[in-house]
Amino acid sequence: MRRTLFEETHEDFRLLVRDFLAREVVPAYEDWRQAGLVPRELFTALGKLGIIGTALPEEYGGGGQDDYRFNVVIQEECARAIVTLGGLRTHLDVVVPYFTGLANAEQRSRWFPGLASGELYTAIAMSEPGTGSDLAGIATRAVRTGDHYVLNGAKTFITGGHHADLVIVVARTATDPGNRRKGLSLLVVEKGMPGFTVGRKLEKIGLAAQDTVELSFTDVRVPAVNLLGEEGEAFSHLGRNLAQERLAIAVGAVAQTRAAVELTVAYVRDREIFGRALSDFQNTKFELAAMATELEAAQCLLDAAVSAHVAGGLSPVDAAKTKLFCTETQGRVVDRCLQLHGGYGYILESPIARLYADARVTRIYGGTSEVMKTIISKSLGL
Repeated sequence: MRRTLFEETHEDFRLLVRDFLAREVVPAYEDWRQAGLVPRELFTALGKLGIIGTALPEEYGGGGQDDYRFNVVIQEECARAIVTLGGLRTHLDVVVPYFTGLANAEQRSRWFPGLASGELYTAIAMSEPGTGSDLAGIATRAVRTGDHYVLNGAKTFITGGHHADLVIVVARTATDPGNRRKGLSLLVVEKGMPGFTVGRKLEKIGLAAQDTVELSFTDVRVPAVNLLGEEGEAFSHLGRNLAQERLAIAVGAVAQTRAAVELTVAYVRDREIFGRALSDFQNTKFELAAMATELEAAQCLLDAAVSAHVAGGLSPVDAAKTKLFCTETQGRVVDRCLQLHGGYGYILESPIARLYADARVTRIYGGTSEVMKTIISKSLGL
């Protein structure tokens, strides 16, 4: 079906991203996968082209285009090239919006130029060894002493933490026995602060070029001017961007599903079995017909959600529905695509194998499918 989501400026931006990926990323991507992370220089290169600063104000060197569709284009083109750019999606879709939405004038002048140029790269540290979706159970603590907070604790599953220059850390600064959600604050920890340690890179099933690390904080003195937003209000601050975070995961899920289907169509046309092209068999045709239909349904739902988000009207419930449907569709379709590749599909040098491995986490991070179902069921009064 004809898509009406994008305008000419987005398509021009698409060509810029596509050209950059073909020249600078695809030739080196296998080395990055083996290393377990992308080079830090990637983000400054993206900054020079204006690819990662579109949402930041022009006065700080950004593009002044607070239009989420540019982020969608980046994800779609990465999927088309079958690459990932480390934790760039988290940086753009999850972390930068907290800075643009919560930073005061002094913080903007201090951080925004670097965010626009790619000289500053970010991560967010919420998950802990003993807490996942239960943010109210966070144990990392920060105690105010004069003009600093003294921060102690540990975080895990931190996307992009290896390269991050700025890490938004969710920490408990007060305790309210009557409300577990109160008393959490957002502190921006800067690379090099004494007591801040970046731990080991965690080995994952997929997303080989995306660094995921552990972080630890031992008596880290964080200047009080690095408090992002209001003290004690982190829970409500974090809720402001949940819809976009979940939408971003759905965007990647659909784009990667499309890449998987296109790969499989090309493969079955070329693969011969029993003297015939694999595409000649009715089962192959029916499988791909069903997959193409599921993909189209997911794309239509996603485009509607993106349009609603750009207009400022995407509800948390609709974001949950979109993430649930698109990621579950991705899981089913990519699995069937791998099946049609046969044994070749199980070999990691095969692009479909990488897409299969990468797909599994989309039903987990940003809120599991079960969490999405809980949100949706509550909207039904259940």
